Amino acid sequence: MNSLPTVAVTMGDGAGVGPEICIAACLDPSVLEVADPVVIGDAARLRQAAEVLGVDAEIRVVAAPTEAKHGTGIINVFDLDLLPADLPWGELSPIAGDAAFRYIERAASLAMSGEVQAICTAPLNKEALHAAGHKYPGHTEMLASLTDTEEVSMMLSSPKLRVIHVTTHIGLIDAVAKIEPGLVERTVRRGNDALIRAGIAAPHIGVCAINPHAGENGLFGYGEEEEKIVPAIETLKADGIDATGPLPADTAFFLAGRGDYDLIVAMYHDQGHGPIKVLGIDAGVNITVGLPVIRTSVDHGTAFDIAGTGKVDTESMSEAMRQAAALASVD
Repeated sequence: MNSLPTVAVTMGDGAGVGPEICIAACLDPSVLEVADPVVIGDAARLRQAAEVLGVDAEIRVVAAPTEAKHGTGIINVFDLDLLPADLPWGELSPIAGDAAFRYIERAASLAMSGEVQAICTAPLNKEALHAAGHKYPGHTEMLASLTDTEEVSMMLSSPKLRVIHVTTHIGLIDAVAKIEPGLVERTVRRGNDALIRAGIAAPHIGVCAINPHAGENGLFGYGEEEEKIVPAIETLKADGIDATGPLPADTAFFLAGRGDYDLIVAMYHDQGHGPIKVLGIDAGVNITVGLPVIRTSVDHGTAFDIAGTGKVDTESMSEAMRQAAALASVD
């Protein structure tokens, strides 16, 4: 009996690089050593992607994970058959946006029923998603809705740095207004629990400030650190969680880059995304923390400019699948 976790791999936006990275990662020996991937997507588009990459793969349609046959050169796919045969590469398409949502919807259902042990997602295009009538900011919020989860966090992981976000896809003014001690505390706890599950027994966590220089004792900002972050840090420390802050963000990321912290807590989207992308976007992985299912993703977009050319770097997708399998194996 095969004991490897089954990972549902969503194809993402079919007009982007998703089909190509799915093909490459599902054929990657380092992935197949730890996972049994099953793609949720369109078989015809995957065959086109295999031609683009110049690889010989058997695209095998299955109706259930139990029907999957795993072996060298075999890619199992739940074929939702939603894309037209002549869908252009690299062009915005509401049809592709709707299909990307349907792939996620099916994967969430399979994960919630226990038929797969993890989900790994290829990128979708938010404009195409919205054009199709699905008004989600991104995968994170979509999966929270599909799994009836009230609150989740986005964690980005690269070889040099891990970052979890208190707020993500909202404007900066709205983010500052939304930040409050309870949200900061819950975010740190989710990150701490995720790292413990990943094998780090006692994570060292650095918590960023909101203002430059952590407010410089009231010189910058209006006391946001004392009001919104310090109470959360005090509560976390009282519970034995090793959380330090509020730290000036530039200092926090420098210290984490040299290994002083296992995780940095960013207060808003760009505060966390900028450093992680500089230090390792090619191997960066997005992990949704707080869901009742395991979900990882690449940390890049649909790359319409190179879709259908075979030029995409596929390592991030392979790493996302390996991390999904590792998290599933912990369970």
